[in-house]
Amino acid sequence: MSADAVVTHFLFASALILAVGHGAGWVAQRLRQPYIVGQLTAGIALGPSLLGSAAPDVYRTVFPQEIGTALTGLAQFSLVVFLFAVGYELDLKILGDRARTVVTVALAAFVVPMIVGSGCALLFREQLRALDMPPLTTGMVLFAGVALSITAVPVLTAIVRENNLADTVPGVLAVSAAGLLDVIGWTVLAGTMLDSDSGEHVLGWQWRALIAAGFALLMLAAARPVLRRLLWRTRMEPSLRLAVLIGFACASASVTQYLGLHAICGALLAGIVCPREQRGTLDPDLLRPLHVVSSLLVPYFFVFSGQSVTLNSMNATGWIALLVVTVLAVTTKVGSGVVAARMGGLDRDDARTVGVLLSARGLTELIALNAGFQAGLVSKPLYTVLVFMALATTLLTQPLLILVRRLSDHEPTRAPGPAEVVPVHLTLPDHAGDTPAPRHPSDGVPPTPVADAG
Repeated sequence: MSADAVVTHFLFASALILAVGHGAGWVAQRLRQPYIVGQLTAGIALGPSLLGSAAPDVYRTVFPQEIGTALTGLAQFSLVVFLFAVGYELDLKILGDRARTVVTVALAAFVVPMIVGSGCALLFREQLRALDMPPLTTGMVLFAGVALSITAVPVLTAIVRENNLADTVPGVLAVSAAGLLDVIGWTVLAGTMLDSDSGEHVLGWQWRALIAAGFALLMLAAARPVLRRLLWRTRMEPSLRLAVLIGFACASASVTQYLGLHAICGALLAGIVCPREQRGTLDPDLLRPLHVVSSLLVPYFFVFSGQSVTLNSMNATGWIALLVVTVLAVTTKVGSGVVAARMGGLDRDDARTVGVLLSARGLTELIALNAGFQAGLVSKPLYTVLVFMALATTLLTQPLLILVRRLSDHEPTRAPGPAEVVPVHLTLPDHAGDTPAPRHPSDGVPPTPVADAG
C-alpha cells in the first residue's frame, strides 16, 4: 500500500471511529447509561468480533494492518493526556474530617476483591488453561486481583452527578474512597508489570524497579519546582504552556514504558508533579483543553482495545468465567464497601449507596486490562472475559442504585458543609457535543475541582 493510500485509509478510519464512538456514547446517555458504555460497545463492534465477523472484507478495508501503528499511537496518546489530567487534579486533601472513614472504605474495597481475585486465579488455575492462560506467575496472580479491585472514578463521578448525589455523604465518600483506592490500584498494577516480560527486557525486574523508584523520587523532588519556575513565574501563554506540559507527560510516559511499567504510570506521575496555581487551585486554562483533547480522542483507545476482544474465542469455560467474574466483581465491591461504610458510622441506606457506587467500572478498568494484556499478564480469551465484565458491572451500577433507593427509608444524607463535596472532574461528556470543563458552584460542586487517580 502506498503512503497516500495509508493516509486515506487512516483518515477514513478516524472519521468512522469518532462518529461511531461519540454517537454510541450519545445513545447510551439517552438510555440512562454512562457515556463510556456506548463508546466501549462501539469499540467492540468495530473490532474483529462483530464487524470483522459480519463483514470481513469491509473490516480489512477500513482497518488495514498498515494503519495499525498510527491508531495505536493515537490511542496511547489519548491515555497519556487523560491520565496526566487525572494526576494534575489529584488532591487527597479533600478527605478532610472523613479521612478515617474514606481510608477504611478504600482499603476494604481494594483488599477484599484483591484477595478474592488472586485466590480464584490460584484455585482455578486448571480451568484458566482452557482460556489459553500459561502457567501462572506472581504477576498474573496479582493482576487477577487488581482486575476485580479497580473502580472507574470518571464513570462514578458522572453517575453521582446524574443521580443528584454530588452533595450527599455517600456521594462524597464513594468518590473520595474510589480516588484513594485507584492510587493503590495503580501502584500494585505497576508492580505486577515489573514481573512481566522480565526475560525479554534488557534489564532485570530488580534493576527496573530500582530505576523506576529513582525516577519517581526525582520527579517528586525536582520536577514541580522546575516546572513552576519555567511555566508559572515566566507567565508563559496558556497554549504554549499546554504544549510544554503535554510534551513533559509524553516524555515521562516514555520512561515508564521503557521500564516495562506502561506509559500510563509515567503520565499519571507527570500530572501529580505538575504545579498548581497559588493556594492550590487548578488552572482552568490548562484543565479545559486537557478535557477536550482526551474526550475527543478516547474513542481511539476503545477501538484499539476492541481489536483484542474476540467473541469467537469464547468457549463454554469463557462464558462461565464471565458469569463468575461478574458476580464476584459486584459482590466483593458492594459487600466490602457496605461493611466498611457501616463501620465508619453511615446508616444502612447510605452504606448501601456507597457499596453500589464503588462497583462502577469503565475506562479505568479498561486501561488496566489493556496494560495487563500488553504486558502478557492475561491471555486474549481471558482479556475478552474481563472486558465484558467491565461492561457488565458498569451497566449494572445504575439499576442497582435505583434498587437501593427504592429499598431505602430516606433520601441520601446531605453533606453538612461546603468543604465536603464530590470532586467532579475529568468525566466524559454528559451530553453529546458537550465540552468537559471545570465545574461551577451551580453544579453543586466548588469552582476548584479535585480529583483521583482513575
